[in-house]
Amino acid sequence: MRAFIELHLIQNFAPSNLNRDDTGAPKDAIFGGHRRARVSSQCFKRATRLAAAEHELLPVDQRGVRTKRIKRLLIERLAERDPEEAAQKIEGALAANGLSVDSDGKTQYLLFLGEKEIAGFAGLINEHWDDLTAIDEKASKKERKSAAPKEVTKKALALLDGGKAVDIALFGRMLADLPQANQDAACQVAHAISTHRVEREFDYYTAVDDKGGADETGADMIGQIEFNSATFYRYAVLDLNKLVENLHGDQELALSAVEAFVTAMARAVPTGKQNTFAAHNAPDFIGISVRYLAPMNLANAFEKPVTARMDRSLTEQSVERLSEADQKLSAVYGDDKDRWLYLDLTSQWPESRGERKSNLTGLATRVREVASDLLEG
Repeated sequence: MRAFIELHLIQNFAPSNLNRDDTGAPKDAIFGGHRRARVSSQCFKRATRLAAAEHELLPVDQRGVRTKRIKRLLIERLAERDPEEAAQKIEGALAANGLSVDSDGKTQYLLFLGEKEIAGFAGLINEHWDDLTAIDEKASKKERKSAAPKEVTKKALALLDGGKAVDIALFGRMLADLPQANQDAACQVAHAISTHRVEREFDYYTAVDDKGGADETGADMIGQIEFNSATFYRYAVLDLNKLVENLHGDQELALSAVEAFVTAMARAVPTGKQNTFAAHNAPDFIGISVRYLAPMNLANAFEKPVTARMDRSLTEQSVERLSEADQKLSAVYGDDKDRWLYLDLTSQWPESRGERKSNLTGLATRVREVASDLLEG
């Protein structure tokens, strides 16, 4: 049965600059005619991947690596070989797939590869060591590719299947030179936006030289940092069937991926300017909705901004607003089988509207159980 597992989070961050634009200012957006704080989807995807690794939610061989330094990684895996000779063989194997390495040893763009794919590529080079020859640096990309042994090209393409890396299965990948290895994402992540209007603030700072003379009374450095504080609405939707497909039909791994994804999304905190602001703030509300007809982003609950009040926090008002919006939209566009699981520290989500959990571990485990039932059904 096709089903969508959605994550709806309300998360308030203390003064911070989690995700900067090209000027160093916190990213923002106009929504509902008002300026909102914003954290990009890519920023939270990376924070989610980092959280999964930090908390060891999945084994290393079930995770991916995003890097331009594939040549260096392969040299490390071929440690028993001569490094200079290995470098030539690696470039030859990469050329077989239309990938080239610049003079600095990096590929032209970031590659998103599973740990199993990298290990498999190293094994392939080792197996065909004598078949791979040095690449003519002046040759075109097409000439480099045609010079590679056809057997290596064939095997290398077969290796690039995602390697059952959960983050590749979730977030997908696009390799410009290898469209056969592209993978459509099983998960979509929205840009997080504040539920209320936000204005930029400025921190004017100075620094004094510890070794300055007694007659040096002025500052030795002056600058400013832009920051804000906001209550964010975060949204992501996971196509469970697509996740299983991307993981080559491995349902048990897909269930582990669902549990890890819920946990990592909840623990994900962007790293931008954290040494300056230390805005390590966990969500006050995590809602998991299971929908059968179509996904439903509830951002429009905040098209009219929540406004600050003395008697109620922005977080409490945001959770209440979210519940009201879901009830209204679900009555029109939902299915009778739709359901909610939630963790709520604000006590604003109606207890009659879903199954409440008291901690993140319990919530993630229960979502896994629900996903298992969906796959069996």
